[in-house]
Amino acid sequence: MPISPNQGSTGGGTTVTITGTNLGGATAVHFGSKLATITANTATSVTVTSPSGAGTVGVTVTTAGGTSNPLSFFYVGAPFKASLSPVSGATAGLNTVTITGTGLSTATSVSFGANSATPAVVSDNILTVVVPAGTAAGPVGVTVTTAGGTNNGLSYTYVDAPTVTAVSPASGPTSGGTAVTITGTNLTTTQSVTVDGGTAPFSVISNTEISAVTPAGTAGAVDVVVATSGGSVTDTGAFTYVAGPGI
Repeated sequence: MPISPNQGSTGGGTTVTITGTNLGGATAVHFGSKLATITANTATSVTVTSPSGAGTVGVTVTTAGGTSNPLSFFYVGAPFKASLSPVSGATAGLNTVTITGTGLSTATSVSFGANSATPAVVSDNILTVVVPAGTAAGPVGVTVTTAGGTNNGLSYTYVDAPTVTAVSPASGPTSGGTAVTITGTNLTTTQSVTVDGGTAPFSVISNTEISAVTPAGTAGAVDVVVATSGGSVTDTGAFTYVAGPGI
């Protein structure tokens, strides 16, 4: 006589179906000592709403013909989320987030605002999940659903992809050291700036402005790349390295 699912929230409320034979006219279904609410019944199945409980209990079905053998049902506590990392990413989604906490081993979904994704269970304490696309930039609540229930309270911030509209001045010596201002949009979460592939020290002035210092480079027009939590943008040929004079 199978039972499905065989686990559910300690708070009760799980829809459980018990299948077998001679189950028609069931008068009672017990989860341990507690009665469940019968919602459907045929000769081969009984569907009930589980009562609250804890630990492992035996489930029995009582009909006019007697009481069945018990089946095991496992009560699972609601999950607890301690942290998620990283806490922000591109509005387009697709980056992987790690969630830590307890009671996560039965996780079936993780919701980021109105959008959900199926997590990979690493252990009872760790989940990884590929973030779904967001509907707009900004913070959303993160909810984990397990056999024990749901838990929210963590926040994830969607960040729009950056743009670069200008680099000024647009040229400087191959030895580097030129202070440049990069203007654009969605630059607040800038993580790195490269010029011709070399790392440029930078500081964020505002959401539309970054100051950076060019590293040494090779003479000619080179790309400037800005990487943020929302993605990266390449301004092709935006800066020109000028070789010094030789005599």
